Amino acid sequence: MPKKEIIPRKTPMGEQPPAVRVGNYNEVPYGYTPEQAVQEARRCLDCAKPLCIAGCPVNIDIPGFLRLIAEGQFLEAARLLKETNALPAVTGRVCPQETQCEQVCVLCKKYEPVAIGRLERFAADWEAANGSFAVPKLPEPRYKKVAVVGSGPAGLTVAADLARKGYFVTIFEALHEAGGVLVYGIPEFRLPKAIVKREVDYVRSLGVQIQKDYVVGSVATIDELLQEYDAIFLGTGAGLPWFLGIPGENLGGVYSSNEYLTRANLMKAYKFPEYDTPIARGERVITIGGGNTAMDSARTALRLGAKESIIVYRRSRAELPARLEEVHHAEEEGVKLNLLTTPVAFHGKDGRVMELECLQNELGEPDASGRRKPVPISGSNFRIQADVMVIAIGQSPSPLIAKTTPELKIGKNDVVAVDFNTMKTSKKGVFAGGDIVTGGATVILAMGQARIAANAIEEYLETGVW
Repeated sequence: MPKKEIIPRKTPMGEQPPAVRVGNYNEVPYGYTPEQAVQEARRCLDCAKPLCIAGCPVNIDIPGFLRLIAEGQFLEAARLLKETNALPAVTGRVCPQETQCEQVCVLCKKYEPVAIGRLERFAADWEAANGSFAVPKLPEPRYKKVAVVGSGPAGLTVAADLARKGYFVTIFEALHEAGGVLVYGIPEFRLPKAIVKREVDYVRSLGVQIQKDYVVGSVATIDELLQEYDAIFLGTGAGLPWFLGIPGENLGGVYSSNEYLTRANLMKAYKFPEYDTPIARGERVITIGGGNTAMDSARTALRLGAKESIIVYRRSRAELPARLEEVHHAEEEGVKLNLLTTPVAFHGKDGRVMELECLQNELGEPDASGRRKPVPISGSNFRIQADVMVIAIGQSPSPLIAKTTPELKIGKNDVVAVDFNTMKTSKKGVFAGGDIVTGGATVILAMGQARIAANAIEEYLETGVW
């Protein structure tokens, strides 16, 4: 049998030119054509021991769906994906494949890995575009009820898995749209909301009920829900923003990234005047932080009309936690990186922010995160002028559920403590997963924890053993 010819590099994917896309909110990459998808899928070596499956938090049969795409069986590829991943069109866009499945691809030893994320997106989009939205055959009902609190990636995943096991599932969502961080946090140009709605509709098609505008901890407590439901999964995410605790933080024009992005995304401020959601449209905008949320905020500022958008980050480029692709897109669009910089005060006039005072840093020894610690240089103070500033340094879970559920054990930064082997909390019948147990993390990690929880919930419901 002749040896397979190896194509060293990924098949390129077209995208909007930077100068064009900063003037709109449309998705940046165009996605693969069928011909490009087949070409890329054929790069897969179909390894005897595929490391990529273990590199995926939800254990997608990656060689299997790639093989189907290579054969032109696109719908079958999408359906195989959905056996383990209820949200493939989402994860194909926002999952950090470069540090997970693609990182362990055998091709990485000498070449670029297979573009697994791009192909996942292609298969999911093909299914939707061709109207072949298929609902899997569901088992006989088991007549037990599960409440899922939160409709973000963790909540949607656990709901889909449990529905496919035959349980009655109701999701309780605090906001007026389902999707959690997928609708309020990630901008349209990175994850179109029509795609989130499509994935939510798929979960609904499995028989899952979604109650919106329902704040658990206020409308009903966890104990009250347990009177009606046999088990509960907490997937409320991490929506409580962290602040810097420095002078001037309460000046007008200083936003948390949560508020800034929620106004722009969920509340459609970018569509003014069609939507009249107020948002500050600064001419010069500073975003403090170096993660994906910071990149989203800085890129959103440009699309809201900023002439200049600046990232202020306390470490160097090597330590940036954002995906390389997001940093690349941000810089292409004109976002400037002000690195090794620590904010120390906001300054303003007449109640409005005007300047950010900073110190220059140098890098010291690695800290608990494994990254080199930023050490401020005494006397290096300088100021940067701006009329809008966005703080994107992290977030914690809302304390509402913890405050109304005394038996729930809480860990550092107000996360819910769980057994990560089962996602069980300290309260019988209550499980949790996603950002509520990790703090701000990735969509795919939340989904992986939700799949663990779904299996543990099934075992608990069938055995009664906690």
